Amino acid sequence: MNLEDALTELRALAEPGRAEQMAAYHKQKRDVIGIPNPDINDLTKTWRQTLTVEERVSLASELWATDIFEGRLAASKLLTQARLRPDEDAWTLIQSWVPDFDSWAIADHACMAGQKRLVADPSRLDQVEGWTTSDHMWTRRAALVITLPWTKQNHPKPHELQARDRVLGWAASYVDDHDWFIQKAVAWWIRDLSRHDAARSQAFLDEFGARLKPFARKEAARHLSN
Repeated sequence: MNLEDALTELRALAEPGRAEQMAAYHKQKRDVIGIPNPDINDLTKTWRQTLTVEERVSLASELWATDIFEGRLAASKLLTQARLRPDEDAWTLIQSWVPDFDSWAIADHACMAGQKRLVADPSRLDQVEGWTTSDHMWTRRAALVITLPWTKQNHPKPHELQARDRVLGWAASYVDDHDWFIQKAVAWWIRDLSRHDAARSQAFLDEFGARLKPFARKEAARHLSN
């Protein structure tokens, strides 16, 4: 499938009046087609079933380069798959997108694709760690969003606990950054972790909670008993 055909299929899913609503909600200045997210899911699922990994990576790169809102969502969804072999080119492409992040919706979809590649090869956390000191807020935020799988294990193995503690260290380095999106990302990580490892979440809040903004502290503690 070439880019022109892919865009034709995307535009065929547009709903009248939806583009303006989505542009306002997502605060987008880029082109927005106006497609419901489930429809993009269905279309990209079909593409994943019919394209090779190499073709998916190529199309994802071209869709991202269009800078169309749904084009970037579709690019991310093309690579959101646990089993993707080989996956080095996909991981390299996802990393190349991070400096372009300027929207939570696009960033979160790309990070969901990245989560699969990190779980497939946790050594890639070494590369993500470099994001934590970036001057680009969205890159710093992505380091937490892309590592959310490490909040979810109920019975983590030793290497998973090590990774969990590593990311908690990154979160601790963010607590004095009062950008709303950074504070929200810290709260998100600690909140999700609390469902599976309440002790670590509580310990984090005991040590660092006072330095979080009140809304983030409240969000992080939502599922804790105190």
